[in-house]
Amino acid sequence: MTDTNAASIERAAVLGAGTMGHGIAHVLAACGVQTRLFDVSEEAVARGLAKIEANLDKGVARGKVTEEARAGALAKVSGATVLDEAIEGVQAVIEAVPERMELKTGIFRELGAKLDEGVLLATNTSSLSITEIADATRHPERVVGMHFFNPVHIMKLVEIVRTERSSDAAAELALDLARRMGKDPIDVRDAPGFASSRLGIAIGMEAIRMVEEEVASAADIDKAMTLGYGFPMGPLKLTDLVGLDVRLAIAEYLSGELGDRFTPPQLLRDKVDRGELGKKSGQGFYDWNREG
Repeated sequence: MTDTNAASIERAAVLGAGTMGHGIAHVLAACGVQTRLFDVSEEAVARGLAKIEANLDKGVARGKVTEEARAGALAKVSGATVLDEAIEGVQAVIEAVPERMELKTGIFRELGAKLDEGVLLATNTSSLSITEIADATRHPERVVGMHFFNPVHIMKLVEIVRTERSSDAAAELALDLARRMGKDPIDVRDAPGFASSRLGIAIGMEAIRMVEEEVASAADIDKAMTLGYGFPMGPLKLTDLVGLDVRLAIAEYLSGELGDRFTPPQLLRDKVDRGELGKKSGQGFYDWNREG
């Protein structure tokens, strides 16, 4: 792709209106990019757009967002359920669909056939191989990872993940775009788990083993990390927020790629089998129905 900068990006599409997708669309729109939020159903798109508006309203109520900024962001975001309409005229596409390789490669194959080589293509995957995703498209040199963190409109970190075939222009554009969105990006080579997921899963799996071995309660293990190491949130509460099923899938992938040190504890498998998926199900390592 040709050298450009984030200031030249006027239109972008975000594919997937779930937790990460609507968050990415939120920050893109807030920084002035005309953004189309795509999903396969009108209901999913409507939920995503409603969540963006609700988060902006919370920002206004807390004095973090001005009324003018709220109105400006909402004016810049719209929904789409037809992919061709979502990607028409865009300079960047960020994919945020569920963590299934076959789903992501199918989307990137279609994007590669529909968009010219100057369009930046990014995936928000938290652990899957960017190289494999990029190989599904024409011009894999324009494909990078842009791994955002939940909640996207609050968390500052974005991992920009480059493959051996990613061009410097694509990586620099992604870094520049992340900064335009108010983020503080890091530059990471494509490797299993990148930097954040690899470290986060290692800590999270050991914390679960400690619960399994009755070393301490989940709350006390989390307190050890927040008070003793300055973590803003303990690894078990974070696991509940991310989703135990999501963390299990990442751990299984990393175990296959990097070995036994990432093998998921039996306790994690048992909780997922029981439907104890964390905050989204009401029960994980914490009782979210009681905590509210």
